[in-house]
Amino acid sequence: MTSSKDTKSGSTPLTLKRPNTLELKKTVETGQVKQSFSHGRSKSVTVEVKRSRTFERGASGRMAEVRTPLGDQAGPAATSKPTSKPAAIAPASSHDDLTNAERAKRLQVLEAAREADERKRQEAEIERERRVEEEARQAEENARLKLEEEARAKREAAEERVSEAKGTLKKVEEEAVVAARAATEARKKREAAESGDVEDSRPNKLKARQRHAQTAVPSSVGEVIANELGGRVKQTNKPVFVPKDVTAKAKVGDDRRNKGKLTITRALEGGEGDVRQRSLASVKRRRQKKLQQERGNQNIPAKVVREVTLPETITVQELSNRMAERATEVIKQLMKLGVMATINQTIDADTAEVVIQELGHTIKRVTDADVEMGMLGLEGNDEVNLISRPPVVTIMGHVDHGKTSLLDAIRSTDVVRGEAGGITQHIGAYQVNLASGNKITFLDTPGHAAFTEMRLRGATVTDVVVLVVAADDGIMEQTIEAINHAKASQVPIIVAINKVDKPDSNPDRVKQELLQHELVVEDMGGDILCIEVSAKARTGLDKLEEAILLQAELLELKANPDRSAIGTVIESKLDKGRGSIATVLVQKGTLKVGDIFVTGNESGRVRALMNERGQQVESAGPSLPVEVLGLNGTPNAGDDFVVVESEAKAREIAAYRGHRDRELAVAAAGRGSLEQMLAKLKEGTAEELPVIVKADVHGSMEAISTSLQKMNTEEVKVSILHSGVGAINESDITLAQSTGAMVIAFNVRANPQARELARRENIDIRYYSIIYNVVDDVRSAMSGLLEPEQREKFTGYAQIREVFNVTKVGKVAGCMITEGTVQRGSKVRLLRDNVVIHDGALKTLRRFKDEVKEVKEGYECGMAFESYSDIQVGDQIECYIIEEIAREL
Repeated sequence: MTSSKDTKSGSTPLTLKRPNTLELKKTVETGQVKQSFSHGRSKSVTVEVKRSRTFERGASGRMAEVRTPLGDQAGPAATSKPTSKPAAIAPASSHDDLTNAERAKRLQVLEAAREADERKRQEAEIERERRVEEEARQAEENARLKLEEEARAKREAAEERVSEAKGTLKKVEEEAVVAARAATEARKKREAAESGDVEDSRPNKLKARQRHAQTAVPSSVGEVIANELGGRVKQTNKPVFVPKDVTAKAKVGDDRRNKGKLTITRALEGGEGDVRQRSLASVKRRRQKKLQQERGNQNIPAKVVREVTLPETITVQELSNRMAERATEVIKQLMKLGVMATINQTIDADTAEVVIQELGHTIKRVTDADVEMGMLGLEGNDEVNLISRPPVVTIMGHVDHGKTSLLDAIRSTDVVRGEAGGITQHIGAYQVNLASGNKITFLDTPGHAAFTEMRLRGATVTDVVVLVVAADDGIMEQTIEAINHAKASQVPIIVAINKVDKPDSNPDRVKQELLQHELVVEDMGGDILCIEVSAKARTGLDKLEEAILLQAELLELKANPDRSAIGTVIESKLDKGRGSIATVLVQKGTLKVGDIFVTGNESGRVRALMNERGQQVESAGPSLPVEVLGLNGTPNAGDDFVVVESEAKAREIAAYRGHRDRELAVAAAGRGSLEQMLAKLKEGTAEELPVIVKADVHGSMEAISTSLQKMNTEEVKVSILHSGVGAINESDITLAQSTGAMVIAFNVRANPQARELARRENIDIRYYSIIYNVVDDVRSAMSGLLEPEQREKFTGYAQIREVFNVTKVGKVAGCMITEGTVQRGSKVRLLRDNVVIHDGALKTLRRFKDEVKEVKEGYECGMAFESYSDIQVGDQIECYIIEEIAREL
């Protein structure tokens, strides 16, 4: 075949290399095949040459393969024809048309290929040698381990055989001594019998039993016995018989059965070399049995004490993993503590700590609260630049004792008119400027029983507690509670006896009653300041102010105004136009507009500060109550209020606190006591009244929720599905629709969308402004859920005079009504000899053939009972009905 260049020119015709000859190239016999490609490229490929296998029948008649040399495979045909010269059959070289550069390039490529093949071959050889060495090393290691194992097994087997031989030898020696003693005693008895001293008078049965008790002993034992008896020893194949309780049974003369056994003779003569070697399997079995016995006899291993890292909440599964204890053990300990939790439920850190201690481990408490470290002391020190600050005074006392009226008299205002029903239902904070130039911050707390948490917060943040007691009523229930709060907070108490202008006032009685609560006034030699005042007549107010300032001077109240502000949220609410608002009492530092703060789970930047008169201020110093605008959400009353350096820090702290509170809420909801679980299983019919509570401020919402929860009983309870601050929105109505809940709105209203949705879905929204009404209405609703009380009402007696058998009806009693009346459908009791034998319902009541509603006294009637027919003449029937009476809480 010619090149493309020659083809295009058309000068050279297409002819065969050898004219008039077309044949195959016979290069396969040489082991190589040359391949030709386009553009003059060619390649020599080495091929495998296999000889053909030929079989022929041999002299024995079997087929055998004929081995033929490789050169003779072509057969006679190949040998008869002389091999042509390679030059004649090889095609014309295609390298004739290549240039010198192409030929050099091809040689270079072939050389590189040969070098690469040589390099791969060397690498393969090195890898093979490494693999062979590795296999040899592994085989050597396996052999060494096997030899060590066999040597250890043989050593342990030998030790066991020696130990067994020693034990057997010791036992044989003991038996020999016992046999010798028995033989001595027998000899003495025989000598005594021969001398005639002792007469053998044993019964024949005893002698026969002794003969049966004889047994054979080895020859060594016989030798010992013979020596003791003073006789000669003669070897014989017959066994020697001695009593069974003296020697052990052994057969002599049976070499086949005794082969390999340890006999007494071999043990005494030291012939241990003839003992048969134990198998390796028996050695292993014996070793395992010995280990099991040791494990059974040894004490319980010491418990591994672990240090358990305990976060604030943890699941039961994670707690068991960290202690390396079974989850069932953890659940068992929780049940002992009265806590029912599954393996996937979350428990709080305190409960987990008790479980860890019960299981014998140590505790390492860790928390994510490190983010809060340093937030209370970011700027400056509290001990420098101290100045005097106004005292914080909390007015506390029983409801309707005149707390707010007394504060109004001091402030010369009338706050009572703004309170619904004349009672204080949220905490108020005011700062009063006295004529002397001094300032006092007053906190007014509610006196109603529902506002316990409010009074506790007021006593916590205060410096002085003014206990208001009415001179006509004296010490009441909430007065005692206020005294306990003040004592718990360890703050001084000033008693203000109010209403001294009333005709029936008795201040001395109040002072006497204070002694019962360990409050001794100055008039009786104590240290409690007692001031008699009248809020209505405005008398004694100056003395009360002087007492407060005197107590503040003794306390030396000071604060650093140059540091970042720290305070407490007194109250919080959600305003429609201004958003979330918090009433904050600044305790340290100065709060300024633009400060970044964290309060509870919320954060924000101060947009505006308002005082109690509704005026905007630029800053608020220590002991000044202000309303703060700019919160991202409504905080809880009682939360701390801390100014931080950056918004990122504030968001991080708020996020951590929110996550912590959610986990604690989940842990508290998922935990229940064993008694509660059993009660839920038993009751089954307990009713729940679902409610949704929305209030104007957080304190009122908290008081309503607490009051409703206190009304729960075993039969009916209040379930607060949702509680919040602010107006009623569409989500509240949707929740009420899906759960059938009652919506309680305290000093708030529903927005237009919520009102329309409630009207369309017929959702009940109750609006209130006084907490008494909320409690009363919810109590009435809970009473409606109670099961009515059932009472029996006697109606009459009837006497059976005759018994009739009626087809398709059964037995019918002919009765006479002896007392009262009998009504159709009433309950009946069948009395026989004044004993109740049946209690059921009346099936039919007839006069003659007609069904009647009732039969009066003195008339006859026919009666039949449902599912009962054992009636007799003379039986008495007692008729009664069941009445249901509504119950109340």
